[in-house]
Amino acid sequence: MTGLSIQNLSMRFDLPDGGAVQALQDVSLDLKAGELLSVLGPSGCGKTTLLNIVAGFLAPTGGQMTLNGNTIAGPSADRGMVFQKGALFEWMSVRDNVSFGPRMQGQRESDYLEEVDHLLEVVGLQDFKEKAIYELSGGMQQRVALARCLANHPDVILMDEPLGALDALTREKMQSLVLKLWKETGKTIILITHSVEEALLLGERLVVMAPRPGRIHKEYRLPFADLGVDADLREVKKHPDFGVKREEILSMIWDMEEEIMGRSEDSK
Repeated sequence: MTGLSIQNLSMRFDLPDGGAVQALQDVSLDLKAGELLSVLGPSGCGKTTLLNIVAGFLAPTGGQMTLNGNTIAGPSADRGMVFQKGALFEWMSVRDNVSFGPRMQGQRESDYLEEVDHLLEVVGLQDFKEKAIYELSGGMQQRVALARCLANHPDVILMDEPLGALDALTREKMQSLVLKLWKETGKTIILITHSVEEALLLGERLVVMAPRPGRIHKEYRLPFADLGVDADLREVKKHPDFGVKREEILSMIWDMEEEIMGRSEDSK
């Protein structure tokens, strides 16, 4: 099939004392090419573990994953990662960071330079391409990280709290940029976030994960990402269903957090 298929995925971490932590259990999910999925859940529910397994950084202890029909068995250029902090080379220029992947693949500068400059224009950094990363703000650095990811032509973009460290205004601008890039590139995107509002705004599909062992508790299909492509996100938040869904999911996650706290108290 075309797209990402996750079937009965489980992850257990064995501890030095002989114990074990079941981080994920029987997670199944099918994503068509070009879908945008946001993932929410209480702390410790396995969101980042799931993303790291899809990226190929961790090998699951159960289940299987395929991308476009091919088994995922490790990291590959068909999956790109955007971290909470850009993981950029701070001493390099913006352009050199974005072109790092093509250079490592052995491409000639004449083959990739035009595309790199186009990507910098798309993310609004064409006037900063010769600046070093340490000269940029946090929001600008995340724009570089997005452009660098796109320069590698991944089929799937994995985003682990990429906007979490930004101030409110910059975060809103970056949310709009993510939607713009999603529509223009047709990439499949999985976004991990702790913000219910962000998950609603950016998730064409949204899954809420249950507390450990992490598993999918509920899934939503939402109109807000498509609406936000051509509209002010503040106007999207005024949609009558947005507030309803926000309160429903907030209550759901709050109840889960209360359950986790209750378990902690009982174990003392």
